[in-house]
Amino acid sequence: MASGFEALAAAVPQLAGFALLLEHPQYLVVDKPAGLLSQPGLGSHQRDSLITRLQDDCPELRLVHRLDRETSGLVLVARNQGSLRSLSALFAARRVHKLYLADVVRPLLGRRGSIHLPLARLQRQPPLYGPHPEGKPCCTLWRKWTQSTDCTRLWLRPLTGRSHQLRAHLAAVGAPIRADRIYTASDLQGPMHLHAYALSFQDPYDQRRVRVRSALPKWAQAEKLRLAGMG
Repeated sequence: MASGFEALAAAVPQLAGFALLLEHPQYLVVDKPAGLLSQPGLGSHQRDSLITRLQDDCPELRLVHRLDRETSGLVLVARNQGSLRSLSALFAARRVHKLYLADVVRPLLGRRGSIHLPLARLQRQPPLYGPHPEGKPCCTLWRKWTQSTDCTRLWLRPLTGRSHQLRAHLAAVGAPIRADRIYTASDLQGPMHLHAYALSFQDPYDQRRVRVRSALPKWAQAEKLRLAGMG
C-alpha cells in the first residue's frame, strides 16, 4: 500500500490552465506542456512561461526547478519563499527522484545501463551541451521499455541535474531523442519525445513519502504501448 501523498493521473483540477496533480499546503505539482519556458528568458518576447502564468493567478508561487522549453511533464512549485528554501534543499542534496520517458532514434545495447559523461556548455545560442573533460560530472540511468524498427522507448533517471543532461547524454552515445531539433537534424513534426513522468521525495514537513505521476503525453499514447512497471 502506498504511503504519504500519491497522485495518479485521473480527472485532475486545473491551475492557470495547467493540470494540478498534487496540492499540498506548502507546494504544488503541475504538468508543463512542451514548448513553454519554465521561467522567463531574456527579452519581452520570452516573458511567457509556466511560472509567469501561475503567478498571474497566485503571485506568491515560486519555481523550485526547471524543465527545458521542449520537455513536458511534472514541475514542483513552492507556495511561498519559506517552502522554496526547504524544497530547493532537497534538490541540492539529490533527494528528489525523477523519472523520464523518452523515445530515441537508435537503440542502446542491452536492457539497461548508465551514462557517465561530464558535460559542459559548448554553445550559447541555441544552448548546446556536450561531453568535455572540464565539464560537470553527470550520471544518467536508463532502462529499455520497448523497441520497434524505428524507435526505442526508454525510462530515464538522472542522478544529477545538469542543463540538457538527458538530451546531451543520449546524443553523445549516438541515440538522440526523437524530434530534438538541437541535438539531431530532426525534421519530425510535433513535440520532442521527452517527458518528466514521475517525481518522488520525502516531504520535509511531515517526512511522509510523496509520489506523483503524470498522464502519458500524446506522443506516447499514440504508440498504443502497454505501460511497464516503474521498477
